[in-house]
Amino acid sequence: MPDDAPEPTLDVLHRDERFLVVHKPGGMLVHRGWGRAPVVLVDLVRRYAGQEVVHPVHRLDRGTSGAVLFALDPEMARTLAELFDRREIRKRYLALVRGGVPGEEIPASGVIDHPLRPRKGAEPIPAVTEYRWLASRERIQPRALSLVAAWPRSGRLHQIRRHLQHLNHPVINDANYGDTKINRRVRAIYPLKRLGLHAWSVRFPHPETGAEVHVHAPVPDDMARTFTEMGFERSVWVAQQEPK
Repeated sequence: MPDDAPEPTLDVLHRDERFLVVHKPGGMLVHRGWGRAPVVLVDLVRRYAGQEVVHPVHRLDRGTSGAVLFALDPEMARTLAELFDRREIRKRYLALVRGGVPGEEIPASGVIDHPLRPRKGAEPIPAVTEYRWLASRERIQPRALSLVAAWPRSGRLHQIRRHLQHLNHPVINDANYGDTKINRRVRAIYPLKRLGLHAWSVRFPHPETGAEVHVHAPVPDDMARTFTEMGFERSVWVAQQEPK
């Protein structure tokens, strides 16, 4: 989000007494410690909750939009962190990627089991992502593009972006792992000017009742307009948000 942009209103997707799920706009930082910005998502959540301290349980990259889970007290933050550690919090993402339907060497759905280095020079550590091709547009400008759903089983830095690059289908507008030439052309033609990645939903057992919490973040306008202009059927990226 540009420094001189008006402060957005907070889009609350789910509210509980001790936690909430909010919709982060693409281009906004979750926490000020991850970069410089006059307003970050934590600021908006603090004001909404009316308290000085809130606890983001996980993060999204600045360019990624979608669902972010916040705890409203330290005990709940620890409890939700434990659910993450036990892989009981399941996140689903939607990605716009380079290329059409995968060939014979890459199935249209499957598991990417590819270790990733947490930082340069470090030893690779296990990282696993489930994925499924949703739709492809083969004859569009600037080249074939696809929509892919992804479920990270682990939480490594830039995991989905790096794993899709590993398949040779990088996320559109990814400055770190993407195709610079294609990204430039996409930004020139379509409304999407940021990372083509959206945190579609989050699902987990309620820490106190055990009932399933399943929260969906609708695809934001910049993505929706882009998908429409590319010719993707609306049912692909709207119906897929329904619980299964």
